[in-house]
Amino acid sequence: MKTMNWEESVETLKKIREDGYRKSHEVIAIWIDCLSHFTHKLGDDAWVIYEQVAIAALDCGRDDIAEVQCIRKLRHRFSSSQRVRRLEGMYYESKRKFEEAREIYDKILKADETDLMTRKRKIAILKAQHQSSEAIKELNKHLLHFQSDYDSWMELCDLYLSEQDYAKAAFCMEELLLSNPHNHLYYQKYAEIKYTQGTADNLHIARSYFAQAIKINPNNMRALYGLYLTTNTLATSTKPKEKKEHTKMLKTMSWASDQIRKKVKSTPLPVNDNLIDATDYLFESLKIA
Repeated sequence: MKTMNWEESVETLKKIREDGYRKSHEVIAIWIDCLSHFTHKLGDDAWVIYEQVAIAALDCGRDDIAEVQCIRKLRHRFSSSQRVRRLEGMYYESKRKFEEAREIYDKILKADETDLMTRKRKIAILKAQHQSSEAIKELNKHLLHFQSDYDSWMELCDLYLSEQDYAKAAFCMEELLLSNPHNHLYYQKYAEIKYTQGTADNLHIARSYFAQAIKINPNNMRALYGLYLTTNTLATSTKPKEKKEHTKMLKTMSWASDQIRKKVKSTPLPVNDNLIDATDYLFESLKIA
């Protein structure tokens, strides 16, 4: 990363915030290399930068920067701020002092039970302690009040998958598909869940949703592989009298494999030949006589 002056550094951090990214390592590098030496020039921007740097430092395991250089200054300036209290809770989380963090979050929620970020921090503690069942309960309570929190629906889906509760995971993805019917990754993940469930009906659903993911984004390789594997399973399981259906599956398999081969061959990677060989081997091993 090129060396920046303090004005460029401030603008870079501002752009990262406005774009909704964390980029924690980049933020910390900018802070250490430049901004930590020019805090007297930051003016009112200092406080939002301190918060941004504190979160990035916790992400990167730099508790010294988070607590000493940022949170202390924020606490001194905004002694009654709930946002600063939440940062303190996150600091305790990073030190694995979960009870102290939970106490802070409970006090914040007692004052404002609609504080979305603090609710999520409590759920993060449960996940960190590998209490998946409790985290699922808390997420379900949370979603009763914040049904349009789509990140939480995805998190709940992943928790159900970790518990191998595929039916409930599929329900979460259905909620996400309703919220954004143009997201190819939602179709792909829903199809993968239905494929994992494995019954004939679920496999047909998986095939349809893999196909829809590819229609939205033809470059979705994972969906192409999913479509191939799903139709391979369906073709293998079809009965001789279902010749028309069997032929349809074979055509879909052929199309999917052709698309995958074309995209692998066009991949500008130094290991391109190995990728092609591996792809050919995969299809040969799954070939239906």
